Amino acid sequence: MIQLLAPTHWKDYELIDCGDFEKLERFGNVILIRPEPQAVWKKTLSESEWKKTANITFRGRSATSGEWVKKNQSISDRWHVEYKNNEVAIKLRLGLTSFKHVGVFPEQAVNWDYISSSIKKFKTPQPKVLNLFAYTGAASLIANAAGAETTHVDSIKQVVTWANENQELSGLKNTRWMVEDALKFVKKELKRGKKYNGIILDPPAYGHGPNGEKWKLEDHIQEMMQDVVQLLDEQEHFLILNTYSLGFSSVIVENLIRTSYPSVQNLETGELYLQATAGIKLPLGVFGKFCNI
Repeated sequence: MIQLLAPTHWKDYELIDCGDFEKLERFGNVILIRPEPQAVWKKTLSESEWKKTANITFRGRSATSGEWVKKNQSISDRWHVEYKNNEVAIKLRLGLTSFKHVGVFPEQAVNWDYISSSIKKFKTPQPKVLNLFAYTGAASLIANAAGAETTHVDSIKQVVTWANENQELSGLKNTRWMVEDALKFVKKELKRGKKYNGIILDPPAYGHGPNGEKWKLEDHIQEMMQDVVQLLDEQEHFLILNTYSLGFSSVIVENLIRTSYPSVQNLETGELYLQATAGIKLPLGVFGKFCNI
């Protein structure tokens, strides 16, 4: 059964409306208009309501960059939000980047809840969790706060530094930070005979390692999955694979997991979305996850 899941614990995030390739959203007390390629339908609220509500609008100059236009110049480029579920709480520093992102993907809160609840059910005293393509570290910090010994891998030094800021802001410590190509790191861990109780993968459609290594989702995800399942602890484990690619469906993710790990138990697949308060649903990627607890 394919699931449709949306976050339920956010207080500091709200999708207000989306449409016409844009989204109107609130992070804390800052309201942004950003591009959204999935929003191919028309807006529910009027253009004047959008303009009246938003504090900051992103204006794209190219496919990969642009600028933020503020209604009031006193609005800071950086601010903080909190995420809290039934098990843990973390704080995140957000910021206006030149490529429309702000440092968090709010729909991923569905996966964060799965991470913290899985770790809390483990009998292993300090389970080990590996977060690959880990970005600014929300999933890493959720695992850390839930009691896991966490390894965070990303190829971009600046976002790992950002993740470390989030760790300090959250009052946490001892996350293992690795600036490395994810696939190379996994192969090294296999040679070292390492095992993890939890593995999180949120790979981009395209990417580059620190030494120019190329990542293309459809070319490399099968190799990654076949390697990464060998790192799972046999007794207690969970794995999450999340993809945000217009060409990937949850059936593809299910096939990838079943062929890479034929003994999989408790497999769940589906689509993540954000529910706009204006009434529309915004799809934001597909997931596959399983656990043995």
